[in-house]
Amino acid sequence: MSKYENEKVLVVPTEVFHRLGHFQGFSDDVDRYLDELLRPQHISYRLRDEVEKDPGFKQLIPYMIFRHVDGDGRETVFQYTRGTGMGEGRLHSKRSVGIGGHISSVDAAENGGGSPYEEGMKRELDEEVAVDTPYTSRCVGLINDDQTEVGSVHLGLVHLFDLQRPEVRPRESEIIECGFRPVEAILSDLDGFETWSQICMTALFGKKPA
Repeated sequence: MSKYENEKVLVVPTEVFHRLGHFQGFSDDVDRYLDELLRPQHISYRLRDEVEKDPGFKQLIPYMIFRHVDGDGRETVFQYTRGTGMGEGRLHSKRSVGIGGHISSVDAAENGGGSPYEEGMKRELDEEVAVDTPYTSRCVGLINDDQTEVGSVHLGLVHLFDLQRPEVRPRESEIIECGFRPVEAILSDLDGFETWSQICMTALFGKKPA
């Protein structure tokens, strides 16, 4: 029996993504993609067991990154290691800077007429971490990685949270070895991170003005 049995997750046809403009890696053109991808006529909920093996659909995944900038302008980012009990077995023991997961059909049922994507993102945030400080957040880009088995069936929507204080703690026992780490230290150690984290860190923090 699959651990995903009967779980239905939000997907969009890969053809819709390609029509909007296929890319490999990171795109910061949020306005081009976000509203169109989330249009009701494009989204559906399909069995996760099936779409995990079907590149004809992209599972939309909120990928939340937590940043703190201190009074001296020093940037740190929350990072952790994925325990072996976390959902996606292909990412176990990888380090990550992203919190998030699948949007479920349950989110659509419970959203009270709002956005199932926003409801699902909030649920994932509340389930996985406690953010003990005021923050602002915005969607800053998308991740697509067709070069890996996991990436070929997922599309990441990257949300950057700017925190007043570096205070994030795990609620999920499989978020281990976690804490805020200087951006430059993460960039110098990217090989140990999952591909999406490598893509995000390079795109968002890797190119600093001279």
